[in-house]
Amino acid sequence: MNSFSLRPALPSDLDALTRLEQRCFSSDRLSRRSFRKWLKRQHAGLMVVEREGELGGYALVLLQPGTRLARLYSIAVDPGFRGQRLGEQLMDAAEEYAHQERRLYLRLEVRKDNPAAIALYEKRGYRLFGLAPDYYEDHQDALRYQKRLHYQPANAEQIHLPWVQQSTPFTCGPACLLMALAALRNQPADTTEELLLWREATTIYMTAGHGGCHPMGLAIAAHKRGLNASVWCNQQGPLFVDSVRDTDKKRVITTLHEHFARSCKAQQIPVHYQDFTAYDLDSAIAQGKVVLVLISTWRLDGRKAPHWVAISGSDEECFYIHDPDPGEDQVPLDCQHVPIAREKFEQMRKYGQAKLRTAVVLGG
Repeated sequence: MNSFSLRPALPSDLDALTRLEQRCFSSDRLSRRSFRKWLKRQHAGLMVVEREGELGGYALVLLQPGTRLARLYSIAVDPGFRGQRLGEQLMDAAEEYAHQERRLYLRLEVRKDNPAAIALYEKRGYRLFGLAPDYYEDHQDALRYQKRLHYQPANAEQIHLPWVQQSTPFTCGPACLLMALAALRNQPADTTEELLLWREATTIYMTAGHGGCHPMGLAIAAHKRGLNASVWCNQQGPLFVDSVRDTDKKRVITTLHEHFARSCKAQQIPVHYQDFTAYDLDSAIAQGKVVLVLISTWRLDGRKAPHWVAISGSDEECFYIHDPDPGEDQVPLDCQHVPIAREKFEQMRKYGQAKLRTAVVLGG
């Protein structure tokens, strides 16, 4: 093993990486185009081990922007060099890269029928936290493992919250509400129900495209479906009017806001005109409630868009979110129980010039 050296991959490694991938895998291969992309990407670490100019293996780690999460996307050791502990050397490098990038967790997927790899990961302190059925091209399941890199493992208060992917660009709120309904009432997710929820809760207009969902609108829709709901908002008056310039659109948004406020009052849905603090969020999670929080996506994808996420747990360092909208180069697994450092989350949950902070708290 001492004869092998570890270094970052270079564009000149492209051909060798492609050949190595062909030798190591019969399916689920990374393409030459993919390797070229990862060699250029800012939020990725691609490392190789080599001896006398010959590649013995590689590890690819992706960093999820705006979070404290890294993912071991792929790792491979040339069959001709196995038995020389190159896998462990690459794992060391992957963990060190994630650590240097200040990630709290490194996550990975492994085939359920690969006991050697599973044994290696568990030996290194990785803990099983999920199953992804039918994950690989041959329909084999994947086991999901993670390792806490910076601190000792914490006892996260975690709700069993099923994840739901939004089916349109504007139904993040309804998708999050479907998660709550699945957790609290065992109601399966349904695209028709998602769209109906949006029709009930939408503001109609936003800066571009269809309008998102008003917190009171989501609370009313949840109440109608048998959940206890309350709204927390740090400001009174119409929400989201700053996101449009047209006077007629502002009037529509204002009309809907007033309707939602009257409906909440008539249905005795509590509306608290104050900030929902981190302490309140921890308390709600401890009581088994599901909290939907409006965030700005700026720190996730560089766009200042309002976006609803569901909170799946918390610990001393992080809040964990279910994000219903996989971004570019993400798979659904990347959007579940995403750890966001508490100080970062406080920054994310402010939207717009008015620094709107709002949440919908749901119970069974």
